[in-house]
Amino acid sequence: MFTFDQLAGFIAVAEELHFGRAAERLNMTQPPLSRQIQKLEKIIGAELLERDNRKVRLTSAGQTFLDEARRLMALAERAPVTARRIASGRAGVLRVGFTAASGFSILGPLLEELAGIIPDVDIDLQELVTGDQLNGLLTGELDLGLARPPFDKETFDSHLLYRESLVLAAPAGHPLTVLNRDILPEDFKDEPLIMHSPTQARYFYDLVVRMLPIRHTNVVHTVSQILTMVSLVSANRGLAFVPHSATLLGIKGVEFLPLAVGDAEQVELHAIWNRRITNPALARLLRDLEFAME
Repeated sequence: MFTFDQLAGFIAVAEELHFGRAAERLNMTQPPLSRQIQKLEKIIGAELLERDNRKVRLTSAGQTFLDEARRLMALAERAPVTARRIASGRAGVLRVGFTAASGFSILGPLLEELAGIIPDVDIDLQELVTGDQLNGLLTGELDLGLARPPFDKETFDSHLLYRESLVLAAPAGHPLTVLNRDILPEDFKDEPLIMHSPTQARYFYDLVVRMLPIRHTNVVHTVSQILTMVSLVSANRGLAFVPHSATLLGIKGVEFLPLAVGDAEQVELHAIWNRRITNPALARLLRDLEFAME
């Protein structure tokens, strides 16, 4: 692996295009500088400079490597300051997982909250189903998740962000759309259904089958994403049970109808994090952020 001294030597020669001036700039003699460049080229496995008795030129590989070398040197110079800021929770990266459904409902307002509390922290967003988010929180690949229950409360702490009802998505003009009342199970008993995947969308699948008498012989499509379900409804492929926030998608050709389900369970979204917090930015966020979205 190359050293920062070798990078500094290469950058000086690349900018001066002269070994003598580069050596003078680095307060060293020319022979050791030449050896540094030769070692660097051997490590990289490519010629970075073209040399003759009159001039020095960058090769194509050298020009590309120069950009990366400058970037690496800049990172090295910033590293001590960045480390101090990260330790205080005022810099760094907060890796946030979110479900697709939360992406078109709560994600935008939440990001505004985060920007106000930790403005210098970069937010790395990853769209993942709840199971993958929980795995990411366990391995440290994620710091915060916007996910669905259930989850291990001994391992994860959480805050309920909001609850919403399930609604029935139907193609525009479907006979159910003119009933002007809540939809009963017998209204869709013979209708083709688009259902949530029992593996990739387990939370929604379990919620729907607990709430409603689903005839699985009527299921024509099984998908994992709400957006896909609503798009299939728009294509007149069937009816789907989706969270109320799906009305924000704005997909043409779909109407959303209330369901007559009494005191049924509501769809929940939680902010979830590993109780063993290691990211100072998350610790700072949890101290300052008030989850007021319900």
